[in-house]
Amino acid sequence: MTVADDAEAQRQYEAGACDAFTTDASGLASTRAAMADPTAHIILPEIISKEPLGPVVRHGDNNWGDIVRWTYFALLVAEEKGITKANLEEVAAASAADPASDPEVKRLLGIGDNDMGKLMGLDKEWAKRAIAVSGNYGEIFEANIGVNTPIGLARGLNALWTNGGLQYAPPIR
Repeated sequence: MTVADDAEAQRQYEAGACDAFTTDASGLASTRAAMADPTAHIILPEIISKEPLGPVVRHGDNNWGDIVRWTYFALLVAEEKGITKANLEEVAAASAADPASDPEVKRLLGIGDNDMGKLMGLDKEWAKRAIAVSGNYGEIFEANIGVNTPIGLARGLNALWTNGGLQYAPPIR
């Protein structure tokens, strides 16, 4: 059956007018979480269409677009490098004290001469502050829509490329 929007699909499904409905995986997970008995419904593991979702900004606001894009990349790099909200200050102190430490971690945390933030109108510690607020990409995913939340979404293709997912970022430089 054809419906006008996701809300109508959910109404028809819950009324028994159809046996299944489709939308992106995160939409299905959040819809299921809001149902009277979420455990009575399953999300099939097959991906039947490519619908990448991500942050958007108003067209023409290039600086804000750069900030949003590079913050997303920084959160991915933090996860890949094992930098979490809990160990952020420890990693920063160790990186600052060791001249041979990972140069990308130093750039990410605003240590040393590289000042990528300046190119976006930000200071050197822009990425460090972003990580400090809610953690790296994986921590944010798990806290908001991950398997231990009411939404209960597994990382799947949202995992880092090193873990079989599609998430990766260009180097921070």
